[in-house]
Amino acid sequence: MNADDFPTPDVDVETVDPETLKDRIDAGEDVTLLDARMQSDYEEWRIDGENVTSINVPYFEFLEDDIDEDVLDQIPDDLEVTVLCAKGGASEFVAGTLAERGYDVNHLEDGMNGWASIYEAVEVERYDGAGTLLQYQRPSSGCLGYLLYDDGEAAIIDPLRAFTDRYLEDADDLGVDLQYGLDTHIHADHISGVRDLDAEGVEGIIPEAAVDRGVTYADELTTAADGDTFQVGDATIEAVYTPGHTTGMTSYLVDDSLLATGDGLFVESVARPDLEEGDDGAPDAARMLYESLQERVLTLPDDTLVGGAHFSDAAKPADDGTYTASIGELVEEMDALTMDEDDFVDLILSDMPPRPANYEDIIATNLGQNAVDDDKAFTLELGPNNCAASQDSLAGD
Repeated sequence: MNADDFPTPDVDVETVDPETLKDRIDAGEDVTLLDARMQSDYEEWRIDGENVTSINVPYFEFLEDDIDEDVLDQIPDDLEVTVLCAKGGASEFVAGTLAERGYDVNHLEDGMNGWASIYEAVEVERYDGAGTLLQYQRPSSGCLGYLLYDDGEAAIIDPLRAFTDRYLEDADDLGVDLQYGLDTHIHADHISGVRDLDAEGVEGIIPEAAVDRGVTYADELTTAADGDTFQVGDATIEAVYTPGHTTGMTSYLVDDSLLATGDGLFVESVARPDLEEGDDGAPDAARMLYESLQERVLTLPDDTLVGGAHFSDAAKPADDGTYTASIGELVEEMDALTMDEDDFVDLILSDMPPRPANYEDIIATNLGQNAVDDDKAFTLELGPNNCAASQDSLAGD
């Protein structure tokens, strides 16, 4: 049976929207989840948290009239349980089946697809440049973006295609004109929104150094070379070439206050170096990354904030709720930033996580070599980003 074709339960099942579930988790409530997806999907990507108890029982276990007692024994009968699946169909059926047996259950609206639609904007309070800086956060994949606005103008760094309308609506609500959409590099974990924003009249900007990877649309957009600047009200965004994660990786220094590092440096880790050139090219890319970090990033003032394009479960938010940290803080906390080059290279190559799901198709799409519709684009990027080296080996004690 297809997970989208389940009959409607005979009992009413309460639906919980993704934002409400996240609010409960963020508030520290104890939450029990029954994930009805296949085990392989569950192991790759799921909702976690210190106060989240997650149980995986695939939906097919509930198809028989006589459900195995071993299955039911896994599900607490004295707690509220939220059932979830990929899109919401299977979870409604499973929740109804359990409700008929007296369990206190509800189900997650639109399943993990709904979870992937959550996108929050949090102000970076330690930013002290001109204007206001917001960090967009997508908890399902850990994707981060940055909206700078000042004096009626705005720019978005590392926009996601799935949220193109959101950026335009937010700019309208703020009473500002979205001038620029800037990509730090050719992303491997999500579909970029730069071209879609450009089609809406926003000037799309990609790193000049990324064009040689096979970008098919470079002539239609603006390219940013090292040192180029873009004015947003009284604030200045400067391109800082920082190759390593990719050969075209370019950070953006936002009014000398925050460096949007893309996938070069995160608050809990550094970039993985193998997504462009593979395993054979990873050692040279790692050395390139080391040079970029030592000569282009860590030479900035210690109070310069770093904001990457991702965060993982290992990342701890700052007091303002953003995934940002000062360069001084990162140097103190991350051993990899104070190693010599050989040790650095050995370390980040020693324990890299699995590559992002569908990364080859995503890269080809972001290069303009593949064309996919919005539904396909959304599906391609579901799951964890995995663009960082292993956090376990990089963090300090």
